Amino acid sequence: MTDELLDFVRASFRSVWSLEVLLFLYRSGDRRWAPGELVAELRSSAQVISDSIRSLVVAGLVDVGPQDEVRYSAASPELHDLVIQVDDVYRRMPSAVRRAIIQTGSDRLRIFADAFRMRKPPQ
Repeated sequence: MTDELLDFVRASFRSVWSLEVLLFLYRSGDRRWAPGELVAELRSSAQVISDSIRSLVVAGLVDVGPQDEVRYSAASPELHDLVIQVDDVYRRMPSAVRRAIIQTGSDRLRIFADAFRMRKPPQ
């Protein structure tokens, strides 16, 4: 996995579920999906799908229609190229992509926890 792709994965996906939702939508072409359909197709919960859609909208990777239907829609050709690459890598090395996402979450948690760590005052 290239550094650029790794940066994209770490910045764009808060969970493996978000990646799964994105790739499902990407592989579906221009089809629009109702959130309930995604819950059924991906065998997930409404909360997980909702959270994933929200983060993918912020990342510029999906479009939500007027009736909350969702479809893949990269905000730029560069993002689209990265989605093509992550789809390819995820098909070949899913555990490497999952590790990158999970480690990023662990890093965020560690940084948050460190903010509350008691430090000795300088002497």
